[in-house]
Amino acid sequence: FRRLFFIFAFSNFHIFTFVFRRLFFIFAFSNFHIFTFVFRRLFFIFAFSNFHIFTFAQDSSHIRISLLTCTPGEQLYSTFGHTAIRVTDSSSVTDYVFNYGTFNFEDPGFYTKFIRGKLLYYLSVENFNSDKKNMGFKDEYQADNRGITEQVLNMDASEKIALMEALRENAREENRYYKYDYFLDNCTTRTRDILVKYKKDHPGFKHVMPEGTRFRQAIHQYLDKNKKYWSKLGIDILLGAPTDAVMTTAQSQFLPDNLMKSFDSSNQNQQLVLSTANLYPVNQEKAGVSFLTPMAIFSLLLTVIVLLSFSNNKRAQIFIQGFDGIFFFLTGALGILLIFMWIGTDHSMTKNNYNLLWAWPTNTIAAFFVNSKKKWVKKYFGFSVFALIIVLLTWFFLPQQMNNALIPIVLILVFRSALKYLSPRS
Repeated sequence: FRRLFFIFAFSNFHIFTFVFRRLFFIFAFSNFHIFTFVFRRLFFIFAFSNFHIFTFAQDSSHIRISLLTCTPGEQLYSTFGHTAIRVTDSSSVTDYVFNYGTFNFEDPGFYTKFIRGKLLYYLSVENFNSDKKNMGFKDEYQADNRGITEQVLNMDASEKIALMEALRENAREENRYYKYDYFLDNCTTRTRDILVKYKKDHPGFKHVMPEGTRFRQAIHQYLDKNKKYWSKLGIDILLGAPTDAVMTTAQSQFLPDNLMKSFDSSNQNQQLVLSTANLYPVNQEKAGVSFLTPMAIFSLLLTVIVLLSFSNNKRAQIFIQGFDGIFFFLTGALGILLIFMWIGTDHSMTKNNYNLLWAWPTNTIAAFFVNSKKKWVKKYFGFSVFALIIVLLTWFFLPQQMNNALIPIVLILVFRSALKYLSPRS
C-alpha cells in the first residue's frame, strides 16, 4: 500500500499538492480555535527551547553590567555605604569590579592631605570572586558582614562595550586619580555619571527623599540609625552652613542607597534595571543602647561645674580654676581649627561655620587670664555672657543646624564667664 501511495503521489504530484492544500485550509478554518491553540503552543516551545539563540541575536557582547550597592559598615568612612560597578564578560571569562572609592593609607602625607581635602582617590579594578592569591570584592564585604545588592542594568551591546572601554581607560595610571569630595564628587556620583553617560535614553531620575531634604539631614539618618552620636557631634561641629543646603535629586545621589533607589524608582518597563538581587544573607545586628551620649555627658558636666562653683571646698575651687583655663583654651583651639577648615582647606562643606559664634579663637588668649582681676578681662567675660546668650536665643533659627548636645557646653561658657564678670576686683 505504501509503495502504491508514493507511486501515485509522485506521478500525480501537482494533483496531490492541490488536494492537500485545499484540505489543510478547510481544516484550519473549520477548526480555527484548535489550529491557533496548537500553533501558539508549538511557537512557545520553539522559542523557549532556543532562548539562547534569541538573546544572542539581541546582545552579542557577552557582557553584563551591574550596579553594586554595599550596606554601611562599622568604620566611620563606611558608615554611609558604598557603590561600585561589576562587569562580567562571559567570552573572556572575567568578572571585575570597578571601584571609585579607593585610597591609599601609605600615601605620603596621608593625614595632612585628608584634613586639607587634597587626598586623591582613584579607580581600582579587582576580581569579584576570590582567587588563590587575593580576596575578592564579594568576600571582603561578606567578611565584614556588609551586604551587597546587585542591579543588573538594561544596556544594549554597543552601550556595554563603550562603557567597558571607558572604565578601562579611566583605570589607566594617568587617568585613575581624582580629588575626592564626599558630597559632590565621590565613589557613588562617579559611578552614576559614567553609567548615565553611556546609557542612552534613560528616564529622568525621581526623588527618593522628601523634597526639601538637606545634606545634613540625609547623613543624620545614617548616624542616628547606627547610634553614632559622637561621630554625629564631630561632623556637625566641622561642617558649616553649606551642608544645610537643600539637595536636588542629583545631589541626593551622593549616598549609595539613594542611587540604588533612584534606579529602581525610575525603572519604567525595565528600562534601567533588568533584575535586582541581594547576593548573600547578612546578620542583622542591632546597635546596643548607649547612655553615654554627648548630651548626657555634657549635661552631667554642666551639673558638676555648677555645683563645684558654689562649693566652699578649697580643693573644689582649685579644680574650678584649673578647669576654666583648660576649658576656655580648648574652645578657643576649636575655633582656630574651624577657621583653618574654612579658609585653609579644599573641603566644600566646612565654609561659613556658625559654630564660631560660641567657639571663639580669642578664648585661647583669655584662658591664661581667667583668674585675673584686670578691667579688660572682666569686660571680655562680660561681653561673652551677652553674646553667648544671644547665640542660645537664636540657636534654632540659625542658617546652620546646630547640634543640641552643644547647648550644655555653651551654658558652661555663659555660667563661668558670668562668674568671672561678677567677681569683685581686688
